[in-house]
Order: sequence, then C-alpha cells, then structure tokens
Amino acid sequence: MAEGNDAVSRFYLKHLGGQWQETMTVDCPFCREHGYETGRMVVFLNKNSFFHGYFRCLNRCVPGGYPLRFARLAAIPLTEVPGYVPDQDIGLQPEFPVENLNDEIISYRDRITDQLYDQFKESGISRAALTELRIGFNGRYLVYPYYQEDGNCYSARCIHPERSEDFFWHGNQDFSREPFNLYNVQDIQHCENGTLFVCEGEDNLLTLKQLGFSGVAVPHYTVLEKLPASIFDKIRTLFIAIANTLESENAAKNLASRVGYKARILTWLPNAPRSYCLRRLARDTGKGFAGKVGEMVKRSRAFSPFATPQREYSLFLQTQAQEQGEEYSNLASGFGLLDAAVGGIHGINVIGGAPKVGKSTFMIQVASEMALRKIPVLYYDFENGRQKIYQRTLSRMARLSTDRIRAQHLPVDERQRVEEARKALEKMLFYWRVINDRKVTPELMRKHIDFIRHETRSEYTVVVIDSLHKLPFNDFSERRTGIDAWLRQMESIRDDLQVSFLVISELTRGTTGSYREEPHLGVFKGSGDIEYSADNAMVLYPTAPDSGDLTESDDIAARKSTLWLVASREHSPGRVAEYRLDYPFWGFSEFAVSSTADGQ
Repeated sequence: MAEGNDAVSRFYLKHLGGQWQETMTVDCPFCREHGYETGRMVVFLNKNSFFHGYFRCLNRCVPGGYPLRFARLAAIPLTEVPGYVPDQDIGLQPEFPVENLNDEIISYRDRITDQLYDQFKESGISRAALTELRIGFNGRYLVYPYYQEDGNCYSARCIHPERSEDFFWHGNQDFSREPFNLYNVQDIQHCENGTLFVCEGEDNLLTLKQLGFSGVAVPHYTVLEKLPASIFDKIRTLFIAIANTLESENAAKNLASRVGYKARILTWLPNAPRSYCLRRLARDTGKGFAGKVGEMVKRSRAFSPFATPQREYSLFLQTQAQEQGEEYSNLASGFGLLDAAVGGIHGINVIGGAPKVGKSTFMIQVASEMALRKIPVLYYDFENGRQKIYQRTLSRMARLSTDRIRAQHLPVDERQRVEEARKALEKMLFYWRVINDRKVTPELMRKHIDFIRHETRSEYTVVVIDSLHKLPFNDFSERRTGIDAWLRQMESIRDDLQVSFLVISELTRGTTGSYREEPHLGVFKGSGDIEYSADNAMVLYPTAPDSGDLTESDDIAARKSTLWLVASREHSPGRVAEYRLDYPFWGFSEFAVSSTADGQ
C-alpha cells in the first residue's frame, strides 16, 4: 500500500488537508471553539505504529483520540469513519445520581499552590497536564476527580502530596468501588479502535498524559484483578503500566489473561529497583523519559496463546538438536527389526494382538529393556499385576523359569544368575514404574510423567498402556467414546511433554472368525480414532495355529507370531518380523520374516 493511501490517512487528509507524513502537523480545528488561540494538532499516520490514527492538540484544548473521537468532535457522520460498526454505539448506560461534585472540583483546581506545581514539575508534569485532568487541592490533600462516562464527577480520591498511603475517598462512596473506580474513564471512549494505557496509580498516568498519550488509571494494583475485561472491548491495543513488584505483575497478568491478545504489559528491566514506577522514571530520566517509555512499548509482548515467532523457531532448533542426540536415539524397543521398521519408539504406537498371543509379555520385555538403558518408563497395567510383571522380568533376565526361581535350593551358578538379575531389577525400578491404579486420569498421568522426568532428569518418557480397552471410563456404555477421548489426551501429552506411547489394543476377529487374514486398521476393536491418533499401528498375529493360554507348558515352546505394521505416518506398512517365545523365560526372540511364513 502506498504511503498515505490507507483508509485512516485518507480520512484525516480529507477533513484536515495538509501533506501526508508519518507524523502530520496541522492547525487544530477545535481550539477556538474551546476558548484557545489556534494551536497545532499532531496526527500519527504511520500504519505500522500502535498509535496509527491518534490525534492530539498541543494546546490540550480537547483530549486526544482516534478517528471516531475526531468525527464526533467535528460533527462528521460516523459512517465516514474507517472501521465504524453501527452496533458498537448500542449499549445501556448506568443510571447516575443527580447530585455531583463538579462545582467543588472546579474550586479545588484553583487552589493548587506553586509549591505543588513544582513537585509535579520534578517529574516533568506540567500545569497543562494537571489542568486537563482537573486535579485540585483542598488545602491538605491533592484531589483526583473520578469523572464518569456521563461527564460528571461523583467521587474523588484525596491523596496527601508527600505520603501516598494517606488517602481517603470524598463524595458518593458508591463511586469509589468497582466498576466506577477507574480514573479518567472517558479516555476509553476516546480511544475506540485505537490504543489505550491502563496505569497503576493516578500519578503514573499523569506522566503519560504529559507525553500526549491517552489512558486510564486504577488507584491500586488489586483493582486490575477486578476490572471487567469487557470495558476494553472497543480498544485495539491495551498497554498495562505497573510498578515493579511481583504483586503488581501478577495483577497485570490476571487482567491481560482476561483481555486476551490485545493486552501488552510494560515490563521493567531486571536491574530496576523494586516498586519503581513511571513517575520515578520520569523524575530520574528527565527529557529522556519519552525514549524510555518508547523502549518499554517496543519490549512489550502481546498476551497471546501462541509463542513468539522467535521462541517458536528457537524451540524448533532445540528439538532438532535433541533428536540428533543420544537420548532420543535410545528410544528404541531393543528389537532391531522393529526399530528399523518404525524408526524407534516415538509418538503413539498402538499394538493389537490376538488373544493369548503374548502382547503383555512383549510389552514387558520392551519396557524393561528400555528401563535397563535408563529410559524412564511408566507402565500402566490393568492385566497382570505388579508382582507377576516383576517375576516374569526376573525370569527372563536370569534365564530361569519362575518355578525354578521360587525353588529354595539352587545350584551356585543359578543362584548367582538370580542374584545378578535381582540387582539389575532393583536398579531398573528407578526408571520403571508400574502403576495398577484403575482410577487413573489424564491429569494424574501428567503428574506421573512430570515426576519421573524430574526424578530421572530425562527429557523423554515412555508410557505403556496395557491395555487401551481397560482404561477407566466414566460410563462403560460409552466405551468407544471413552477410548477415543483417551487417544485425544495421549496426543496432547505426546506433544506437550515429549512422551512416546506403547498402547496395547484388543482386536476383532476377521470375517472367518479367526485371526488368520492379513491385518488392517479395521481389526482394532472399539475405536475408529486409532487410524487418526496412532503414529504407528501394528498387529501381532499368531503364525502357527491358534493354541491355548500362555502358560508354562511344553506345547507353547514353538509358538511364533508375526508383527505387522498396518499403518504409519512416516513408514511403509508390511510385515515387520517374526517373534518366537523364548520358553520358559517370558520373552521373545526376533527373526526376519520368511517369504513362506506359515499361514500367510
């Protein structure tokens, strides 16, 4: 867009004339009708500025504002104003009392002493700024009138000039409380579709008014927490200026979180003294105050639900660096062919299996091997029980059957193997936590993840769910809805906390009533969302004919199963590997799939 060709610039050039400049200066059209010699008006027309469209008279004949304010002062039809929305003018006004303090405020304004003017001058605040805000003196206290939207004053805050903690409210006490205890509230309407400051403390607002900005003030930071966000609905950008205290910062964040993206908090540099404020900054920096405020404006950040682009890019580079590191590459199952097929254990991996094919045994082996490599693993078990999991792990590590381990007398070599396996298991349990809580929730799962990450000082965590269909649901009749809700939660946890999931799922029987056909996404039981949520969906099917329960008996020694990758975001589907039970040690051995695999 050419300079000066935006709608706001065209509006002002039409009604003021002159030559377009980023900061345009013309004769003020309002001075004479308000009893002033004609002064100069400044209009900010830099489209990239927060203050685009802001005008102010250097004589302060009228408070400044934005195009809608200008149109109302100049009796220009509002339909000519860029961005005007007719419905914005529709609204109910509160009922105000008949009695007011207007005459009193005028009398107080005329009683300010030269000594008080000099005190304000130390902070760069002129008589003109004090007159504009109609500040007065009652003989002992400075009087700050709280004019309301109807143009009348019903209450005033009276503050001792040397002790700000010494104050009282004068007038109608109803107007010393929310929502009326907002100082200079009329500037909100003046700044429709523009930028407004909200300050902690009236004196701090005075320093900004001296610079020509529009703003309102609260008497204390606690009022920020009580202000209804709706009063700023017509403001495009809201700057929040506070004292340098943690309490004030928290109150400002409270307001900003309710106002949303348009709010920006003016932050202090780390070396700023505690309780430092704009008036003290103005006193300390003199003519450099405007530049300091400009720096604070530039440093401010929108109170946004999104990270800044710089932060987003930094996180991207950080994640890339982490994924090139050893900790990320260690996220592997320990089965070479499986890890090659899916690129390691990353994201959400759903593994379905026929009944008694050894799904839990498979997962226990993967989880314990990862924990041995000091990868934190949370194992949510709703199938076997903690003791059985540990017994089977010990059997596999010691290369002895569970019956043999329970024997009272063992040969020296077997006893030594059991002892070494027990020591390894003891160390492993620092990284491997088995949870049998059948009331687990996503919130509780997040706490478990936060704990083990902190405890192990690890960036990554692996969560095993055995099984998806036994996770707790609010209503068993809504099982499918509950499963899909859990999958949504896993997606969120994966992305927020760098968590990898291994999830066991039940399967439905094929069209022949068996588990013999080539697997596909439709075989997963009870959830249509697996195809959308899973980064990898796998199926473990028996290669040999179906057999009975997985128990320690001779007939299962030759059992074999084939793992299929049926869907993946990044990898090609197909047969992954064949797994044979390492009987009787509760584990599997992995083999490449032969082209003549049984039953395929």
